Amino acid sequence: MKIDRLIGILSVLLQEEKTTAPELAEKFEVSRRTINRDIEDLCKAGIPIRTVQGTGGGIRIMDGYRMDRRLLTSKDMQMILAGLRSLDSVSGSRYYSQLMEKLQAGSSKFVSGRDFMLIDLSSWYKGALAPKIEMIQDAIENRRLLGFRYYAPSGESIRTIEPYYLVYKWTSWYVWGWCGKRKDFRLFKLNRMEQLSVSDNTFVCREVSMPDLSNEKIFPGGIRVKALFDPDVKWRLVEEFGPSCFTETDDGRLLFQADYTDRENLITWILTFGEKAEVLEPAEVRERICHIAEAMGKTYGRDQSYEV
Repeated sequence: MKIDRLIGILSVLLQEEKTTAPELAEKFEVSRRTINRDIEDLCKAGIPIRTVQGTGGGIRIMDGYRMDRRLLTSKDMQMILAGLRSLDSVSGSRYYSQLMEKLQAGSSKFVSGRDFMLIDLSSWYKGALAPKIEMIQDAIENRRLLGFRYYAPSGESIRTIEPYYLVYKWTSWYVWGWCGKRKDFRLFKLNRMEQLSVSDNTFVCREVSMPDLSNEKIFPGGIRVKALFDPDVKWRLVEEFGPSCFTETDDGRLLFQADYTDRENLITWILTFGEKAEVLEPAEVRERICHIAEAMGKTYGRDQSYEV
């Protein structure tokens, strides 16, 4: 992406006294014309770059204005590389790994010691996830409409959106865009998207700010939950809601109290605990779980009349 290339070019200029457009073009695998446009963009951003034509010429940060190379410390470079490595974990190409190699090649003096932070943004579905991310990236960069089949609790639907942001949140990947069907901005989970296609049709960008991804905005309507859990599942409550989400009762069980944002997700979550959880409130959730348990008892209690 262009912003990554600009950061890479700036890194090279910080580490080297002088470079040339052909050298940068070869390093970043783009044309000289693209490099020239990138240098213009860096100048517009306030970086005082000087270019000299002919023998002995080249591209450099102007004398007297050269930025302190200590602007990027060893720790800074380690953090940049950790970020790139995390993106590489879900990349369908070698783009980010190649960018890391380029940054490391020009920053050997600034990168010392072993890596201390490893971030993997992939999931069990990495094989299907990486192509989706790459396709959505392409649609966002080229301002092309994105079509797909979407699977939601309310059913399946065909959607066409104007994609604006790839989002990693709540341990999953999403795309934020303007939905033609709903006539509003929506968040779509990548694992629920199938049959993706990037249209030849482009769109004009709307006025869009960074999406508000707070729980209150995306999952409105808090549900006050009160439930009892067996003590041997304490580790799950601590992991998912923190150690202050429960109090111990006289019989040793854990009284859990928290706000939940979605009724169906709450029921699904409670059921994962099996007999080790008992919902006290809300009454309608307790009743629904009771009906589900009764239906499951009938399903598993019937005789199997077919071969598996």
